[in-house]
Amino acid sequence: MKVAIFASGNGTNFDAIANSQELKEAGLKIEILVCDQPNAPVISKAKDLKIPVFVNELKNYPSRKLYEQKIIEKLASYDLDYIFLAGYMKVVTSELLNRYPNKIINIHPSLLPKFSGLDAIQRAFDSSEKETGVTIHYIDEGVDTGPVIRQEKIAILPSDSVDSLEERIHQKEHEMYIKVILDLIKK
Repeated sequence: MKVAIFASGNGTNFDAIANSQELKEAGLKIEILVCDQPNAPVISKAKDLKIPVFVNELKNYPSRKLYEQKIIEKLASYDLDYIFLAGYMKVVTSELLNRYPNKIINIHPSLLPKFSGLDAIQRAFDSSEKETGVTIHYIDEGVDTGPVIRQEKIAILPSDSVDSLEERIHQKEHEMYIKVILDLIKK
């Protein structure tokens, strides 16, 4: 399975996927990392693994359409099966969705539809909720509204800090994304 991963930040999910021996043995090939932040730590992680990197900043384009068209142009030489969003902090629009229908998957740190969008962990922590979780879903033109592939719950413990909750959520994300990708490879 040939994939691109889109990320904007530290790249913990990218790192978990790229370094999963199980995924490598199953045939996962990360063809390229697409990043919208030129100083994101995920870039050095990809370069260390000899994975090509394409940095593309929205501010360099007069419209989101042209920004995404440049990404499509860059990805055209790869015969991609899927695009995995792993902390990619841009809303994907119809340009990419139409080019890769039902092929773009996102991971979100909440039990969608609760706490969609930004700062989901902080908002869940600040709420009176007893649990939050992780959702992996296909994306559509909404924000965190696409069809759910898998969800798992995580208790918000009385002893939690935002950092401890975030750490547990990230650990669950890494486990879940690998399982979902393995299931996709087996299809």
